[in-house]
Amino acid sequence: MNYKTISLEDLGVTLEYASFCPEEGVGEWHIMLHVESRQESFEEQIQRVYAAEDRLPELPDFRGAQYILKRYFLSDSTNQQPFMRKDPLVAISPIQQQPLDGSKVAVWLYMVSGMQVHVEDGTVVCEHNGYRHLWKMGMTSNEGDSAQQTETLLHSYEDALAHFGATLADNCIRTWFFVRDVDTQYAGMVRARRENFVAQGLTPETHYIASTGIGGGPADTKALIQLGAYAMTGLQPAQQHYLYAKTHLNPTYEYGVTFERGTHIEYGDRSHVFISGTASINNRGEVMHVGDIRLQTYRMWENVETLLAEGGMQFSDVMHLVVYLRDTGDYEVVSEMFKERFPDIPTVITLAPVCRPTWLIEMECVAVKANKNPQYRDF
Repeated sequence: MNYKTISLEDLGVTLEYASFCPEEGVGEWHIMLHVESRQESFEEQIQRVYAAEDRLPELPDFRGAQYILKRYFLSDSTNQQPFMRKDPLVAISPIQQQPLDGSKVAVWLYMVSGMQVHVEDGTVVCEHNGYRHLWKMGMTSNEGDSAQQTETLLHSYEDALAHFGATLADNCIRTWFFVRDVDTQYAGMVRARRENFVAQGLTPETHYIASTGIGGGPADTKALIQLGAYAMTGLQPAQQHYLYAKTHLNPTYEYGVTFERGTHIEYGDRSHVFISGTASINNRGEVMHVGDIRLQTYRMWENVETLLAEGGMQFSDVMHLVVYLRDTGDYEVVSEMFKERFPDIPTVITLAPVCRPTWLIEMECVAVKANKNPQYRDF
């Protein structure tokens, strides 16, 4: 893993990135892009962000890389999205989750090299070595309550997967459910997801999907849920397994939700681990350290570290961190804690309430590690 920070001083933009680029095969980059606030409008900030995005592929560190995913963390999605440009060749995921560094926008960028990339049926398709990686972001509906919207979105996504001969149960690797007013709307999303999953054959006896369900505002004020998802075709069943960390965490179905704590995928040349949104919880499903942001952060780190270890990884294999806070007043403490422990990992800290009011903080991450297993094709 290679970590580096690049400052584009003329633009007031900082790029924190992690790269996994073997001598042969596909290269991967996860980048967190931060912009100086400069006490200016969103339109001015986003133009500097776009200038940095346009310049980035020309830099020597990113030669041959192309964008796959761009997630924009916005301070006011409804008013800001009209100023954002279209990017039809990339999976775009704008969501109101205010960056807490004083800016109006931050961006998580995912780039690859050595893949054939195109857009088909509204899905970004990356093909290599017999695998198809399917990225579909920004899905919303604006009719009905949160349960009805979730049902609509999942049915629509299942239809999109069917276009590629894929299903939710067999091919979906990772989902994100962004929930407007999560304290009141989350329960409807959970109920509809659970009912849909049962119909799709996703049960405690089979498996679920790595996921984050978190507070976030779509641009459409009538949209209560925004869905993003990553799926794959071409995997052998044995290449994928799920992470439980039973010493620290309990199965999610025990408290009525339906997602996996983490997913490990093994290729011939590397392994990927996707860690779901993880908070300060124990293996009985209880919130740990209610009211104490420091102790909740330590327990959250411990839980994530245990999940990573189960997948044969550690924090030094992590390519990016997304951190969600309920209370902006905790930002300074949490920011210093992350800078001290993870000074090199690309990180963004946003305002996004977790699904239980007593959870003050949650985090998710992606990790990559070199692997040699001739049983499987390279990534």
